[in-house]
Amino acid sequence: MKRTLFLCGVSALLGAVVSSCLVGPFDGAQPIAAQPPSGFSGAPRPGQAPGVRPQPRPYAFGAENGAPPAEPGSFAGPTPGAAPVDPADDLDLAELTPEERVNIAVYEQANRSVVNITTRGYRGDRFLFLEIPSEGEGSGSVIDRQGHIVTNSHVIEGAQEIQVTLFNSKSYEARLVGFDPGTDIAVIRIDAPPEELFPVRFGDSSRLRVGQKVYALGNPFGLERTLSTGIISSLDRWLPSRRGSGKIKQIIQIDAAINPGNSGGPLLDSRARMIGMNTAIASKTGTSAGVGFAIPVNTIARVVPQLIRTGRVIRPEIGIARVYETDRGLLIATLTPNGPAERAGLQGPRIIRRQKRQGPFVYEYQQIDRNSADLIVAVDGKPIKTADDFIDIIESKQPGDTVTLTVIRGGRQLQVPVRLEAGE
Repeated sequence: MKRTLFLCGVSALLGAVVSSCLVGPFDGAQPIAAQPPSGFSGAPRPGQAPGVRPQPRPYAFGAENGAPPAEPGSFAGPTPGAAPVDPADDLDLAELTPEERVNIAVYEQANRSVVNITTRGYRGDRFLFLEIPSEGEGSGSVIDRQGHIVTNSHVIEGAQEIQVTLFNSKSYEARLVGFDPGTDIAVIRIDAPPEELFPVRFGDSSRLRVGQKVYALGNPFGLERTLSTGIISSLDRWLPSRRGSGKIKQIIQIDAAINPGNSGGPLLDSRARMIGMNTAIASKTGTSAGVGFAIPVNTIARVVPQLIRTGRVIRPEIGIARVYETDRGLLIATLTPNGPAERAGLQGPRIIRRQKRQGPFVYEYQQIDRNSADLIVAVDGKPIKTADDFIDIIESKQPGDTVTLTVIRGGRQLQVPVRLEAGE
């Protein structure tokens, strides 16, 4: 009996020791979060109270004078308020390679122009008939000191709440100013003090070259203001538009790492000027495969002022709904009834109605005579070969402008002026 009690006591004592080893922390061991918090809330940032977790950030775009530049390349000089390099660091910089010094300079000049965007919305469940909360993240660029920020339209699509976090970890609620699915560009605005806003500078995307060094800044996977580098792999690519069957043209292809969360962030040149906006990747896994795409900054400079003024892009309408591409030009297939082209006298195919008798019955049918349709060979003196050529010229105009179409009708060449109207 005594032997049994002794063994039970030893067993209990060993169990307590093993239990304390399993439950209690080991010396020097650090607790590991089950899920890394957005923004890495481990060590507090300068000026941040211990234990206070920074909020996720959004992105922006802008010009120092309060409005986007009228023309590409109108931003010059260093970014206002950009952090200067401390002379005490000269020795360290001298030890770096020229490429490393450029990388550092680009990041330090553009870093504070990049914001993190967090969106919240609700999506319906068709089985449970419930609204399920959903969240998304993206990037953006500050474009002026009035708080305007440019990002991708798909980043804020369907969002009920938009939260923007600046470089200093301060978060602001944003409101939607305007968006254009046709170019995947949107503008949002925050009410932040001007001294907290550092507009990005614009470059000129018409002067880009394949092989040129580029820098992508954004918030991939919520990792704030991450820099990746690469080169321009190709120019004049296109992406499918989110507006009907159209295309987003003059897309820049890059090999810099682009991942979920980079959308809306700036693509920069070696002088820290924005030359594009990161928007998409080609990947089978959803992560970077070295094929990324950016919207050219010249398109952004053209679209953003309209979004700020009217909330949408007002495109010119010529009233030609459909054409056939031929070796000689574009043959008009369908005109918009009472549209600008029809009122100007342009002609489409002639519809011939005929009857056919079969026994006691009479059938009506239609034939289309394409020989009567006008053949468009030039717009404002510029030869036209494809529908894309035609659309590019029309969309470069404004509602109210007049274009002159050169058409072939019945073997004769005619000049037909058409006044463009505002489209939908």
